[in-house]
Amino acid sequence: MLRLIGALAIIFIVYVLVKTLINNMRRSDNQFNTNGGCSSGLIGAGIGFIIGGGPIGAIIGYALGSLFGNSYTKEDVRFMGANPRQQDFSASLLVLSAAVMKADGVVKKSELDYVKRFFLSNFGQEQAEKYILTLREILKQDIQIAEVSQQIGRYMDYSSKLQLLHYLFGIASADGQVHDLEINVIETISRYMGIYTSDYESVKAMFVKKVDDAYTILGIDPSASDDEVKKAYREMAKKNHPDKVAYLGDDVRKAAEKKFQEINDAYDRIKKQRGLV
Repeated sequence: MLRLIGALAIIFIVYVLVKTLINNMRRSDNQFNTNGGCSSGLIGAGIGFIIGGGPIGAIIGYALGSLFGNSYTKEDVRFMGANPRQQDFSASLLVLSAAVMKADGVVKKSELDYVKRFFLSNFGQEQAEKYILTLREILKQDIQIAEVSQQIGRYMDYSSKLQLLHYLFGIASADGQVHDLEINVIETISRYMGIYTSDYESVKAMFVKKVDDAYTILGIDPSASDDEVKKAYREMAKKNHPDKVAYLGDDVRKAAEKKFQEINDAYDRIKKQRGLV
């Protein structure tokens, strides 16, 4: 009798578990349909299986919901990229751009105008307009920089994170100089994304010019030997090569070429100083 009771108890427990699972699946299906047929990990978006929810998902989902309502589809967010990895990069860029713009507590018109030109030159008219509309909604929100940056650090490849960093310094230098508060925010972002200090200083040196900045761009000290200079250049060129971010599309690749050219120019200056072949 005890065995029979035990067996019945096990059957009942299994029944409850299966029923709970089915109900959860139904709720998921309902949410799937509510979001316009999108299978996104980002809240209400249809973008990004890599980023997949988290603080970035909440921020982007809220912004897109404000723009398109609850019934928007994948086509509405197509401007953020043709595939999930491109969309993840765009989402990260928008959120981090807003964080840098809010660094000093005031979003200046000059900053917004620069960002408009920045998006226009990098992504084209139609895409840029939608980026700006989304950015305006993101600027209304409170951004937890550490949490957002950690999320990017966990899921994005290193070369793409370096490209994000380059974009952020470009935005920070909108008014002709990079202010201390903006540098502090970008440094915090870089640290939480897991960027090496030498790589952070390399990108920073492309915008904050100082004596010996060519060496800083290559991540070395002026006292480095000729062989160390050559090795540093090869390593820096490898991790920053435009082909590393080609999967993000032609627009991002072109921007990466500018960063790559900065590295080449720095190496050329050092070679000229030292008379290297």
